[in-house]
Amino acid sequence: MNHESRRMGLKWKIGGIYTGVMLILGACVIAAVYQIAQGTLRDQLDKRAVAISTNFSDAAAGYVAGRNVLALHALARKYTLLDGVAYAYVEDGNGAIVAHTLGTFPEELRRGVAAGSTRQIHRRELSLGNRAVYETAVPILEGQMGSVHVGFWSDAIRDEIRRALVPIIAVIAIVPVAGALLSFLLAHWIVRPIVGLREIADKVTMGDLDTSVGGDCVSSRDEIGDLARSLERMRSSLRAAMLRLGREVA
Repeated sequence: MNHESRRMGLKWKIGGIYTGVMLILGACVIAAVYQIAQGTLRDQLDKRAVAISTNFSDAAAGYVAGRNVLALHALARKYTLLDGVAYAYVEDGNGAIVAHTLGTFPEELRRGVAAGSTRQIHRRELSLGNRAVYETAVPILEGQMGSVHVGFWSDAIRDEIRRALVPIIAVIAIVPVAGALLSFLLAHWIVRPIVGLREIADKVTMGDLDTSVGGDCVSSRDEIGDLARSLERMRSSLRAAMLRLGREVA
C-alpha cells in the first residue's frame, strides 16, 4: 500500500476533528441535562408523593377521630389504585396500625420509625417483597392523631423519570449528529478550491503553462485567494520564462 492510499485527506481531518468536538460537547451537555432534569423530576415526584399523602391524611382525620376502621380501610384501598402506589396504612397516636392494605402487615414496615413519634413529614426507602419502596409519612392533625403512610414503588418512579427524560435526551442528541453532518459539508466547501489549485499545480509541473488559475479562487479575500494569486503569478512567470528561452534558442 503506497503513501497516497494511506494518507488521510484534509476534508476527513477537518470533518473528523469537528465531529469529535461536537460529539464530546454533546455528550457533556446530555450528561449535564440528564442530571439536572433527573433532580428536577425527582423533586416534582417527591412533591406529588407529599400531596397524595397529605390528601390521605386530611381525609383520614375524621375517620381516625371516630375510630371508623372500615372507612379507613376503604380509604386506604382507594389510594392504592393510584399509579405507582404500593401500599397505604394508618398509624394512630400510640403507634398502632389501625388500617392498611397489605393483608398481613410486614414487620419491615415497623422498623425505622419509632412508634408514635412522627410529628412531621417523613420519608424513607425500604424493601418490600424484594422490591424497593419509597415511603412518605404525613402526620394527622400535626401528629396528635397519628400519621398516614403511603409507599411508592421505586422502579415505577424511575420508569416515570426515564419516560420523561428520553424525549429530552433524544432532541439534544440530534444536535451533535446534525453538527457532524454539517461539518463534512463545511469541510467539503473549504477543501474544494484547494483541490482545484492542486490540480492546476500538477498541470504546471507536467509542463502545462497555458491553464490559468481562474474562478472564484483568485478573487477570494482569504488565504485560499492569496494562494491562488501566488500560483497564478508563478505560472505566468514560468510561461514568460519559457517563451524567452524559446526565442533565445531560436
